[in-house]
Amino acid sequence: MSTLSYVNVFAKDIEALSGFYRDLFGFREIPEIHSPIFRGLDTGRSCIGFNALDAYELLKLEDHADTKGCKFLLNIDVDSKEEVDRFVPDAVAAGAILIKEPYTTYYNWYQAVLLDPEGNVFRINRMM
Repeated sequence: MSTLSYVNVFAKDIEALSGFYRDLFGFREIPEIHSPIFRGLDTGRSCIGFNALDAYELLKLEDHADTKGCKFLLNIDVDSKEEVDRFVPDAVAAGAILIKEPYTTYYNWYQAVLLDPEGNVFRINRMM
């Protein structure tokens, strides 16, 4: 059986961006994989990795990486609609930009859409 282990985010400042998600959601940093160009956070079900831009060269992606526009969407699930409502102002206070206020989707999830401090899209969800 296959599972998702990591989603990696290329970041201008891996320390600041990983700290944003760590502090906002209480994710545990994984010190065993800490390096000058990488930080990892344990989300409880999978992990989020933060790669410095130097990783483009390391991974041989420098000729293939188009860094313009939205390229992914992180979804952070919480336990209740009230937690969605509670996390949104905390995220904004920590440097996020609110794109869409919390709402109920047509598939009956409750979510808000935001940009993190580096402009990456993420949602705070309660899957019903």
